[in-house]
Amino acid sequence: MTKKNTAILLSALTAVSLIAGCANKIDSSAEATKSEGEAPKGPIKISIMADLQTTEVPSDKLEKVLEQKTNSELHIQWVPDGSYDEKFQAAFATGSLPQVVYLKNAASFTLVRDAVKNNQFWEVGPFLLDYPNLKRLNPTILNHTAVGGKIYSLYQERQPARAGFIYRKDWADKLGLTAPKTVDELYTMLKKFKDADLAGGGKTIPLSDRNDLIYGAFKTVSMFFGTPNGWGVQDGKLIPDFMTKGYVDTMKFMKKLRDEGLINQDFPVTSKTDQQNLMVTGRSGLYIGTMGDVKGLQEKTVNNVPEAEYEVVNDIQGVDGKNITWGLSGYGTVVLFPKSSINSEQELKSILGVMDKFYSPEIADLLKYGLKDEHYAWKDGKIVPSTDSKLIEKEVRPYLNMALYESTNVTPAYYSLPVFEKAIKLSNGAVNFMITDPTISLDSKTFNEKGSRLQDLMKDATYQFILNKIDEAGFQAAVKKWENDGGQKIIDEFNEQYKK
Repeated sequence: MTKKNTAILLSALTAVSLIAGCANKIDSSAEATKSEGEAPKGPIKISIMADLQTTEVPSDKLEKVLEQKTNSELHIQWVPDGSYDEKFQAAFATGSLPQVVYLKNAASFTLVRDAVKNNQFWEVGPFLLDYPNLKRLNPTILNHTAVGGKIYSLYQERQPARAGFIYRKDWADKLGLTAPKTVDELYTMLKKFKDADLAGGGKTIPLSDRNDLIYGAFKTVSMFFGTPNGWGVQDGKLIPDFMTKGYVDTMKFMKKLRDEGLINQDFPVTSKTDQQNLMVTGRSGLYIGTMGDVKGLQEKTVNNVPEAEYEVVNDIQGVDGKNITWGLSGYGTVVLFPKSSINSEQELKSILGVMDKFYSPEIADLLKYGLKDEHYAWKDGKIVPSTDSKLIEKEVRPYLNMALYESTNVTPAYYSLPVFEKAIKLSNGAVNFMITDPTISLDSKTFNEKGSRLQDLMKDATYQFILNKIDEAGFQAAVKKWENDGGQKIIDEFNEQYKK
């Protein structure tokens, strides 16, 4: 561990206190629902920006209960997932962000680090000890979210190794195919899905993907070609993933899939909602992403295709013949508090008092499962979720993106679908062969200043190669431009810390 990492970790440790068994329930009594030493206040008016990953804005049924239980008056701005980063950047540029901002994902967080360091957002670390649930946040995960050794955000807990394949088992069974274990077997499955046209009418799209090189298919597939997770070590030196052979091989593979009609042709501009819709309507047979998505896909697809049956797999072999996947650092995204919309420390403390309750067992269950006797039932101390997928989609699913705990302080549930239970077990087991980003705790001044623009440069070049608009020489020219425009300084700054 570098001196800088040690300092960050110590900073995080001073901001929170450890308790044995972090998965145990935390007190949610009336006394524990307010900031220690303060009388209840409210309702606290709070504006929130949240990611919408469903086709429609949810009803306000859960919102009203959430307000009542947190003593707040919430004004939630639901922004469609496909345009979330764009809307965030526009609101940030005009100083019109709400008081509580959920970033789209962990990758989005890296792009605002410079703004965080430039005092655009409130530092929350010094206040965490004042709240019953916030003071028990995991210090290691807080360390991973630190910027300049300080804590500016609350994290959304996420199981770290979630990526895998979700495929139509009934299609595979018809064609005598087993779960793919290599990239070659993945290609064979997609090819046979296409040739058999199992959707009918020439409408089969073997692989459905979306406009996301990280959480879509690209990054998961790239692991099998030997690409590092974000950054990797080559000849004892840190280099970005797009400078490796594995990355180029992945681009060639994705281009091949598109050229042969094995993937939706417009995937670079396809939203997650539209990507999933290709599966739900029975047009597509394979989905690469979070394996836990199989629950919603199965429940919705059978409404259109009653015989549809999904299977999940993640023990895929890489170029060295060993299983491999990429992993997060314990959080899916973070919540930030803009100074442009929160005018005082006292106002921030009031808002943190509400957010503290999001980590309580009562609110954690509410945001994940909905309301008892409406969205779930109880059985032997466990939750039995409703099988009414339309009801859950309309009233509960959107709020899951606002939930801050995924397993800690969450009541265990009975798995209504064996394949969903399998997805969870595979995700838990994948921590044994996942690869994480070695730069997660490192800092680069140049990356903070130019990382967003430079990342867009390489993202565009990647898509242009896959779409056959540039060749490999053109892609390498983009890499060279990335280096000349500040990328080489990023490499140097990361390596200077890494060597320590």
